[in-house]
Amino acid sequence: MNMTRILFWGLGLLAFVLFIRLWVGPASYPDIRRLEQQIEQQNAANDEQAEIKRKLQMDVVGLSKDDEAVEEHARSELGMVRQGETFYQVILKSDPVATLPVSQAKAAPNVE
Repeated sequence: MNMTRILFWGLGLLAFVLFIRLWVGPASYPDIRRLEQQIEQQNAANDEQAEIKRKLQMDVVGLSKDDEAVEEHARSELGMVRQGETFYQVILKSDPVATLPVSQAKAAPNVE
């Protein structure tokens, strides 16, 4: 009877330790949930980056095949104009940085 009681207590203690490890410690339930949330966040970030990559690839294909797309980029991003065209820039009073020339606006972005 004595050996059975010792075996029973030993198995009970082992089960208790295993249950404690299940709820606290490495590879516990809360730890697994936290890792699953991190995986979901990373998958969402990956999806956003994949969409950006897809748009950039479409842009590159458009630029390589179409001269009008190159001209559109030059006009919108670089402010280029054709010979004989006049470029008008509208500056709103509510935007104090826009009133500065480009070189000063880059040097002093916090102008009041």
